Amino acid sequence: MGDEFVIEEVPADAREDGLVERLAGVWERSVRATHSFLAESDIVGMRPLVRAELVGIPQLAVAFQGGIPVGFAGASQGKLEMLFVDDGFRGKGAGAALLDHAVAHWDAHRLDVNEQNPQARGFYEHEGFCVVARSARDGQGNAFPLLHMERSEDARAQGAPLA
Repeated sequence: MGDEFVIEEVPADAREDGLVERLAGVWERSVRATHSFLAESDIVGMRPLVRAELVGIPQLAVAFQGGIPVGFAGASQGKLEMLFVDDGFRGKGAGAALLDHAVAHWDAHRLDVNEQNPQARGFYEHEGFCVVARSARDGQGNAFPLLHMERSEDARAQGAPLA
C-alpha cells in the first residue's frame, strides 16, 4: 500500500451512518493506541459523544486510502476540534495531510491536545503549533489536562509547510 491519501470534505448532510461508524472505529483504534491514560470506561463513555460530534461538527475532512477512511479532522470557527488517524496509518502522512487541509481550507490555527498525550503534542509542535495555555480539565470537566495550542505567528508569516 502506498502512502498517498485522498482528503475529502464531507458536508453534514452527506454523513451517512455507515461512514460515521467507520470513523468512530478509526477514533477508537487511534485512542487505544495513543491515549493510555484513559480507562476502558472512559473510552466506552466517549463513544456516543464522538458519534454525535462526527455528525454535528461544521467542517469534517476524511483521509481515504484505497477508498477506506484512515483518518479524519474536524474544525469549527478556526479551531481544530478533532484529528485522529487509524493506528495502522500513524506516522505515514495522513495526520499531516489532514492538518494541512484544516489550516489551508478552514484557517484552523488553534487546537487543544491532552497533556498526557506527548506524541500528539510533539506532532503539533513539529507542524508549527506552540502551547499558549493549559487547563486542568478537559471540555467535559474530566481531570484530563489540556494544552491549548496555536500555530505560531512565525510559522504563519513564513508560510511554513505543514508536512
